[in-house]
Amino acid sequence: MTGPGYIRQIIIDYKYKLLVTNILFGLEMAADLLKPYFLGKAVNDLLRGGFQSLIIFLSLHIAWMLISMLRLRYDTRTYSTIYNAIILKFLADKTHGDNISKLSAHSTLTRELTDFLEFDLVYILEAVFNIFGSLLMLFFYDTKVVLLCVTVLIPIGLISRWYGKKMSVLMFHKNNEIENQVDVISSFDKKEIHKHYETLRRWQVKITDMQAYNFGVMEIVVVVLIGVALYISTRHAGVAMQEGELIGIYFYIMKFTKGLETIPYILEKYASLKDIVQRVSNF
Repeated sequence: MTGPGYIRQIIIDYKYKLLVTNILFGLEMAADLLKPYFLGKAVNDLLRGGFQSLIIFLSLHIAWMLISMLRLRYDTRTYSTIYNAIILKFLADKTHGDNISKLSAHSTLTRELTDFLEFDLVYILEAVFNIFGSLLMLFFYDTKVVLLCVTVLIPIGLISRWYGKKMSVLMFHKNNEIENQVDVISSFDKKEIHKHYETLRRWQVKITDMQAYNFGVMEIVVVVLIGVALYISTRHAGVAMQEGELIGIYFYIMKFTKGLETIPYILEKYASLKDIVQRVSNF
């Protein structure tokens, strides 16, 4: 089974459990996306001596909190069930005992796969909500800021494409070394064991260096975006824009940049997941 087919089969087998957790996640993100808007409304209302918008904002925040608590509880039950089913089936199919090193490594990699579905996928979807949801909400405040944010996506896309290719190569070599770990340790050869862990260390250092370089470049873009966007909003505001609206614009810009900062992490996880799925499904 190919990598995408392997993931697709997991989704089909557990479609109802995954549907529930994703509905809860959608509601959680929708409530979180609306919070800055109603916070701005509450500020404007309070400055005029009113409290109705504040009550709406607090009610929305409580609803978001309850949905988040429910989703977190449900997620662990769902994904632990999926992991147990996958790993037991995987081990049952490999009971002949050949290549214990790869079997052990793939068991660990399968854990990473289900962790991706439970934690990383939520993080990725949250970034998507932050980017496109913030653009949608900013449209109701200032279209110039929206155009600026969309323009920034071009250099971010080019940087991310380069980063993704580099991370795919690094993850491939690191996972190659992990597959040999049990064989190396069971050989009790001190030189081979030292060489193995030194090789793993070198690949991890290269991965971390790549993350650091990319982080620096991304943050430069983000700082410029925040500064220019707030300047445009303030200049455009004049006396017509209220304090609460400026607060809303600021929070949505921050949500947008938070989503942008997640892109390198998404690409790193995609590179790792792609390699893991290919190894597990072809073993």
